[in-house]
Amino acid sequence: MINKRLLIKNLLAHNDECSFYDKKRQLNLHSREGKGKFLKHICALSNSNPTNNSYIVVGVEDSDNEIVGDDFFDDSRIQNLVNAFLENPPKIQYENVPFPNLPKDKVVGLVTIKPNNKVSFFKKGIHTIVANSIFKRVGSNTIPTEDKIPFSKQNIETVISIENNSRNSIGYTLEGVLDFINIRHKDMFTDYKVFKELFVVCWSGNKKKVKQNSYFTRVDIELINEQIKLFYSAQDEVLIEYDENSFIITEYISLGLNDKTSYYPLEKVTITFFDNGYYKIENKILFEPPIFNQRILHHIYNATKSLLAKMDKGLILDEHEKNDLQNLPSILMICHLNGFENAKQRLIDAKNLLKPYPQVYLNFKESLRVLRKMKYDKLDSN
Repeated sequence: MINKRLLIKNLLAHNDECSFYDKKRQLNLHSREGKGKFLKHICALSNSNPTNNSYIVVGVEDSDNEIVGDDFFDDSRIQNLVNAFLENPPKIQYENVPFPNLPKDKVVGLVTIKPNNKVSFFKKGIHTIVANSIFKRVGSNTIPTEDKIPFSKQNIETVISIENNSRNSIGYTLEGVLDFINIRHKDMFTDYKVFKELFVVCWSGNKKKVKQNSYFTRVDIELINEQIKLFYSAQDEVLIEYDENSFIITEYISLGLNDKTSYYPLEKVTITFFDNGYYKIENKILFEPPIFNQRILHHIYNATKSLLAKMDKGLILDEHEKNDLQNLPSILMICHLNGFENAKQRLIDAKNLLKPYPQVYLNFKESLRVLRKMKYDKLDSN
């Protein structure tokens, strides 16, 4: 079992970016340009490493390898984006890895690209990349190629050595549990569960009892053995359930036009542990978009557009408008889900206007996260 934090350290210490790993300050999957760049690197790394894993580390400064972290990214359906654009797509996995020096809401992202003996290429174009494009890695560079046979196997021994030096130990596990409970979450409810005498899951949050169920807010859930963050939310309510084989997370999101009292189930994540030292994560979207009166929505949508126009001009908002601003991301998401054609793009375009308002910007990121999950879920069902 690999300790992912140690793996990231070993990758960064090995040398600069190379033909089996790349590093990024952050990923931008909100635009076609950002998606295109991400897919290009996935294609190149897969083609250049047909018989060993390759990696992308997210949340690291390119110039000096400083670990600065990035937002928690819980989109397990990122595989569907790869499948939608690449022919012979590799299997990929995105994991969130906490580091002691980072704030609670920041992690280092680790993209693992599994070996793929077939050449990956773009089956359809995106941004400036045309259909049938093939990419490979030469040193730290991603370049186009016309070669349609699997590439070099020169990285096998190096990658295996790095992975072997990143194996977990009892010491790492015990230190991880104590750090989680006694240091990082000492002021919150914490608990842990051992599965199959091997896997240790720790979780923390503010706990409240509703009938027979316990719900949590400000939730942090980690698989300590691999030093990965399974779930993190500063806002939503979460139901946690478990038995001897499985750990189940059901997330609820607050979604109302002018209030924060209406909760809807968003997603159910089931982590199943096996006796042979493996586990699998299954995600099921539960979200059914709320339907609102179209006349009321048109009125609120037009008011929202006026608010954004005022902000774009740099005008000062009054107290009433500042209160309306808190709900702006969720209102635009609701409008999009109710058939308002330009609402989602207006939300994306508002990013820089919302950044000066930390809580509103957090709501903005949460809204895009929900829309991204629904989009990839639709790709999966097709």
